[in-house]
Amino acid sequence: MAPAPSSTSSAVILNINGEKHQLTVDHRTTLLDALRERLDLTGTKKGCDQGQCGACTVLVDGRRTVSCLNLAVAAEGREITTIEGMAEGDRLHPVQQAFLDLDGYQCGYCTPGQICSAIALIEEHAAGWPSAATEDVRPEAGPPPLTPEEIRERMSGNLCRCGAYVSIVQAVARAAEAYGAADTKSAKETTA
Repeated sequence: MAPAPSSTSSAVILNINGEKHQLTVDHRTTLLDALRERLDLTGTKKGCDQGQCGACTVLVDGRRTVSCLNLAVAAEGREITTIEGMAEGDRLHPVQQAFLDLDGYQCGYCTPGQICSAIALIEEHAAGWPSAATEDVRPEAGPPPLTPEEIRERMSGNLCRCGAYVSIVQAVARAAEAYGAADTKSAKETTA
């Protein structure tokens, strides 16, 4: 049971990976710290703690979010999905499987954030959201081909200090193809 809230804390119920967690958190507690320090969900990594590296990326209501810049109290009532909630039993999410098959990781530190971001990227692309790399942004043009340039631009908020970018682009392209969400022909044929 969570301790009673004070004037600087609040009792919140966070819906994480389909489970409700009741916590009393200081108003300044980030979602990242609540996940890691209070709920022992350590798959989400703390990198820069400034929203610049993407290691702490999670999905909030299906949209990618850097959890180090979001307060836990603001996440109440929202659906939060971390890397721990991606697989279904022993079956990996298609993005996780693609990262594994194509070596889309090296040390693995950034991988949870990369995977969460890639899942959101595929959904955003399928919905027709343009990126800075999209040539024709008219809604009637539909989703652009998911080229390596599109993938790199859309994943630019997630840094990999090991430099596994070529494999990450290939993994995202393969996962998007598995979703049936994109024309990934040019992404498969091109590396880097």
